[in-house]
Amino acid sequence: MINVGVVGASGYTGLELVKILLNHPQFVLKYLATTTGDTVIEALHPSLQDVLTYPVEKASVEAVIEHCELVFLALPHKASMGFAKDLIEKGVKVVDLSADYRLELDTYEKNYCEHEDKEHLDESVYALIEYYREDLKKARLAAGPGCYPTATLLGILPFIPYIDTSTPLFVDAKSGVSGAGKKLSQTSHFVNINDNIFAYNPLKHRHGPEIAEKIEKVHGAKMNVNFVPHLIPATRGELVSVYATLKEDIDPIEVLKKHYENDVFIRIREKPVDIKSTAGTHFCDIFAAKNGNALFVSSAIDNLLRGASSQALVAANLMCGLPEGMGVPTVAYMP
Repeated sequence: MINVGVVGASGYTGLELVKILLNHPQFVLKYLATTTGDTVIEALHPSLQDVLTYPVEKASVEAVIEHCELVFLALPHKASMGFAKDLIEKGVKVVDLSADYRLELDTYEKNYCEHEDKEHLDESVYALIEYYREDLKKARLAAGPGCYPTATLLGILPFIPYIDTSTPLFVDAKSGVSGAGKKLSQTSHFVNINDNIFAYNPLKHRHGPEIAEKIEKVHGAKMNVNFVPHLIPATRGELVSVYATLKEDIDPIEVLKKHYENDVFIRIREKPVDIKSTAGTHFCDIFAAKNGNALFVSSAIDNLLRGASSQALVAANLMCGLPEGMGVPTVAYMP
């Protein structure tokens, strides 16, 4: 058995991690923490009453080292790197769900802030499972991708060899309100989002550079990525549509099937995908079609799971020598 902890247990991704870890065959939950502590998990998340009673401490590097072999950091950017660097040096494996270790230094500092742990940034492994599986097996620091980049990259990466990379890539992305986090804001206020849909930070969102950077990392292709996220009146789920220009004739569905033939958590759909079919699961559903040289790729994920917590769990499985799918949720919240 492997002792693990969650730092940042008060948020939605922290809750999802706790729920997954409760039924994991090999991971034993030994530590829960927030920046303030002094509470219990069922007070933070009343849905866990009579399911789990566990103290939530104020986050401490020393306590993590004492109790955990691996820890999940479900913290905001900047907070994670200040915490992770000491843990890594003490031999604790870290899976970070923030942006702090998922980007190259220049990309991170241009879009976030000055990086405080340049030493370990170079050894982090981007936890997009299907593309970095073997690297994760040797890693002591995994960096969870953003939810939008996860859905976008899983959809478009198989097609990069077949598209004209000199033409712009357009990404139309839509997410449920849980993607905005637990903190209240005018944008996510019920009166604003109910019966409504709108774009936010169009063409300027931080996930645009992340998508472009990873396309270049995987395929060596520099692309002009035009990323437009939208908020929709749903609690969870994410639908991403990508538009590109083909440079050769292909069968898009056959490209996807061949590319992901050994990846059990990628489901290739013959019809356009929807968010409900992936809600509550680690699956990514992908559909693609073309009209002449115009390519349409659409992917759906649960933004809190495949876009965050279950992807972090799979990274932890691989880092600890466990089967990739161990403890992964697969049954959708339907209807």
